[in-house]
Amino acid sequence: MKTLVSLVVSGCFASVAAFGAIVAKPVAYEQDGVKLTGYLAYDDASSAKRPGVLVVPEWWGVNDYAKSRAKQLAGMGYVAFVADMYGEGKNTGDAKLAGAWSKELYGKPLFASRTRAGLDVLLKSPDVDTSKVAGIGFCFGGSACQALAYDGSPLVAIVSFHGGLLPVPAGVGERMKTKFLMLNGASDPMVKPADIAAFETAATREKIDFQFVNYAGALHAFSNPDATVLAEKNGMTAAIGYQEAASRRSWVAMKSFFDEVFAAPAK
Repeated sequence: MKTLVSLVVSGCFASVAAFGAIVAKPVAYEQDGVKLTGYLAYDDASSAKRPGVLVVPEWWGVNDYAKSRAKQLAGMGYVAFVADMYGEGKNTGDAKLAGAWSKELYGKPLFASRTRAGLDVLLKSPDVDTSKVAGIGFCFGGSACQALAYDGSPLVAIVSFHGGLLPVPAGVGERMKTKFLMLNGASDPMVKPADIAAFETAATREKIDFQFVNYAGALHAFSNPDATVLAEKNGMTAAIGYQEAASRRSWVAMKSFFDEVFAAPAK
């Protein structure tokens, strides 16, 4: 058996083991003239096509946390691509700057189209089974995945980790077959009970296949191990924070959901 080795080759990370290598690398692309840099991760041990997962980061941008989740997905047998929502792969730990950047997209048509640009990169990957593609997003990214689904993109499913809830458009159920898994912190002050009730009522009206899970005591950004430090740095300790139990349980819920939605070809 080969010894586990970590290599850096041409800017790519590769963990080489007996069963192949997890390869992760930056990928340049464009959307309406804006230069973007996403992050692709996959296991190069197999030449077979496999499900693809778009990863949309928190409002901090393409940071190490988003990249780590892409590599985890690659280790599970998926092709994962982290979308760049701001341009040139930039990221920050400053909430004021992140807020300014995200404000240019949130709630606007660009929100869905910028996210779709990342999805298009994933769909063009030769390793991806384009009938089995999902999106996951964290906070801002969870909202982006909702916008992408409502825009009619070819997603089998989305998973929103502590994401804000977008209004469910009337009539969307007639043109969308995407299944939703919504993973929410029960103590998140940014997602109020009235928001949840409105989402569930509208999603039921539109016959969307959805699950909504609340994690007791969890705040916004509960899945990110860096969230508590970021909260302290930005004066946001009442709003965001890491919770190990919710992080672990939500990732397990996503795995189970993907086992289900990827078990048969999308219809």
